[in-house]
Amino acid sequence: MDLGIAGRKAIICGSSRGLGRACAEALGEAGCTILINGLDPERLEGVAAEMRERFGAERVLHVAADVTTEAGRAALLAAMPEPDILITNANGPPAADFRMLDDEALHVGLTKNMTSPIALVQAVVDGMAARGFGRIINITSYSVLTPVDGLELSSGARAGLTAFLASIARQVAGNGVTINHLLPGPFETDRMTQLGEMMAKAKGVTVEQVRAEFLRPIPAGRMGTPAEFGAACAFLASAHAGFITGQGLLLDGGGFRSNF
Repeated sequence: MDLGIAGRKAIICGSSRGLGRACAEALGEAGCTILINGLDPERLEGVAAEMRERFGAERVLHVAADVTTEAGRAALLAAMPEPDILITNANGPPAADFRMLDDEALHVGLTKNMTSPIALVQAVVDGMAARGFGRIINITSYSVLTPVDGLELSSGARAGLTAFLASIARQVAGNGVTINHLLPGPFETDRMTQLGEMMAKAKGVTVEQVRAEFLRPIPAGRMGTPAEFGAACAFLASAHAGFITGQGLLLDGGGFRSNF
């Protein structure tokens, strides 16, 4: 399917690895000019070189910056001032007992997964509306819908982002701008590997036992692949998804049990 977004400009935060990278690759395949981002300059350079081989040097920009800071966001927007597509993404806080979360930890968690994405939306949404096209997609988590022990801070911040943007999505829909969320369950990423290792250590069990525990409630019997996630992201960013807004697309292999 032609997604109808060839030539569009896309900022993809946290895209040097994992689900963010999968989104960048899918948008590159769809013909977009992509701005990829990460914290590690050396790693980002390598990923950018690979993507330029696939999509052409003129269609791949890269900025090493921390998007949870004002300076980092400014660097992204300086490199691509008028994006048509924005994918927000940042690592969530590590798993922790909620009793141990002090004010600083709470602030960091909210900054990463709520206030920083909001700041990026504020910066780009009016320009998108003026041009008559925009796709804003936030990578959040299935924990927005169902509790995950140890991830209360991540879940709360991402749920706050979802609620904050719900009204805004309706305000700009008439200008051709959509705002949606991707809610991943367990995917084969570095983040999931790290979570598994931390949980195994905390529980005094093996990583294999933790993995089996992850998979047990998933009817699909496996974790998702980044490529599947990237394809879903590209569709929501496409010209065909203009009637979908204010929604959360759950990708969890059927693990969240609900009739609606």
